[in-house]
Amino acid sequence: MTVSPRELRDTMGMFATGVTIITAVDGEGRPVGLTANSFNSVSLDPPLVLFSLDHRANCAAAFARGQPFAVNILGADQEAQSNHFASKSEDKFADSAFDWAPGENGCALIAGAIATLECAVESVHEGGDHWIIVGRVSRVVRAEEPDPLLFWRGRYLRIAGS
Repeated sequence: MTVSPRELRDTMGMFATGVTIITAVDGEGRPVGLTANSFNSVSLDPPLVLFSLDHRANCAAAFARGQPFAVNILGADQEAQSNHFASKSEDKFADSAFDWAPGENGCALIAGAIATLECAVESVHEGGDHWIIVGRVSRVVRAEEPDPLLFWRGRYLRIAGS
């Protein structure tokens, strides 16, 4: 039995996820980033997380270099940022309508994110048409009362009551 890419994508869309913007710095020293919901914890000790990155992403080379990265977990009011970083735009930080600042590892921390994790690349693995990037968390920042941005079946959702 063969599962088509569309069938797998639609089925995986049944799994509700949080939404992140993952950032790095390219070889020219410019910030780059992308929206990802393929993010999860790997280990608490040592503190490891991972995300999957499409080989074809326009900023893939910056992440493949094994440089530090930051994971910005988005809040419910950050759909616009999520959509912006999901676009095919080459320079997502040019004329940006949102605030950000470099973190301790030099990667962009998106203002308003409910949490950020600054990471050093631990390993990069091939995973079909994606790389699986494992990072060691060196610093975290969390909001006091987070209200997450969620994604399910191709659309954004809010937690009932929030």
